[in-house]
Amino acid sequence: QVQLAESGGGLVQAGDSLRLSCAASGRTFSTYNMGWFRQAPGKEREFVAAISRSGGSTAYADSVKGRFTISRDNALNTVYLQMNSLKPEDTAVYYCAADPIRWRSITTTLDEYLYWGQGTQVTVSS
Repeated sequence: QVQLAESGGGLVQAGDSLRLSCAASGRTFSTYNMGWFRQAPGKEREFVAAISRSGGSTAYADSVKGRFTISRDNALNTVYLQMNSLKPEDTAVYYCAADPIRWRSITTTLDEYLYWGQGTQVTVSS
């Protein structure tokens, strides 16, 4: 089992940048594909980005492609989400999640992530 803790959220203006971090407990972080999701008020949780165990493969939602970058440091048990050119529609609670299935490639499917953090609020003002 792994515990995840997000940090780095806050209130920013449109066009600003933020970097979210997700620290994982345990010694098996490098065996998990990792993902970032977000949930805006009144909306369902949606996929943002994912990264493979080695960091060699990534995937992004179309809405963030070219603006957000996911990365990971397995030595520090941490996954990051660099968010640039933020827009008001990026306002949401951002969650990191871990997929422990070792044979699976990175996935954008919410239900395939077993472990979740508590989330960090990102608010972008216009």
